[in-house]
Amino acid sequence: MGKIIAIANQKGGVGKTTTSVNLAASLGVLEKKVLLIDADPQANATSGLGIDVEEVELGTYQLLEHSVKPEEAIMETSSPNLDIIPAHIDLVAIEIELVDQESREHMLQKAVLPLKDKYDYILIDCAPSLGLLTLNALTASDSVIIPIQCEYFALEGLGKLLNTIKSVQKIHNQKLDIEGLLLTMYDSRLRLSNQVVEEVQKHFDEMVFDTIIQRNVRLSEAPSYGESIINYDASSKGASNYLSLAHEIIKKNS
Repeated sequence: MGKIIAIANQKGGVGKTTTSVNLAASLGVLEKKVLLIDADPQANATSGLGIDVEEVELGTYQLLEHSVKPEEAIMETSSPNLDIIPAHIDLVAIEIELVDQESREHMLQKAVLPLKDKYDYILIDCAPSLGLLTLNALTASDSVIIPIQCEYFALEGLGKLLNTIKSVQKIHNQKLDIEGLLLTMYDSRLRLSNQVVEEVQKHFDEMVFDTIIQRNVRLSEAPSYGESIINYDASSKGASNYLSLAHEIIKKNS
């Protein structure tokens, strides 16, 4: 039985999609069977794995509508052991369409359930909001990874997200766990980066991953080539950081 992990933070630009794509690719390289679900209308995880968003006909939108079998929405990627359910800009409309549906927070959960036996890990790249799409992702997941940027406003909004997770646990998904807080965009030369790391580790202690994702030019370049950092430059610092995170998650769940 696979594990479903949402990667969520309502703040934009904290490294959610970078983490989703590169963690998925790293787990795949470590011989785990992985499915990445792009639940963000911006569809950056889809294009970041080399898929032309304009040509996506079946994806997360149809999955949430329950208009296709989950298997029909799955696409293979060029990364070993990694499949994706892609997104398209039409995903923007789903929140409005789901509003009147009964059990609207459970649409993704129902759709993904049959896939749990086929994969070791199912990762969900969430939209930068606490709307119905993110709520569906949290309701469907076993745990959540929260990326936190090593910058001044990093902790702003974290309380809000943790409260949302608590209410999801209470109302929709009692088994939802926090997989860990992931510090991203770390620059050891900046005093501020080091202060944020200290602050987060002091307040959240064991909830924080040992792995810290450092700022890395190659990591920023990879999506423009439609590749994960593992495919783009396996010897880079970014690749080594995400492989380390993948090892940490495998160890934690073994």
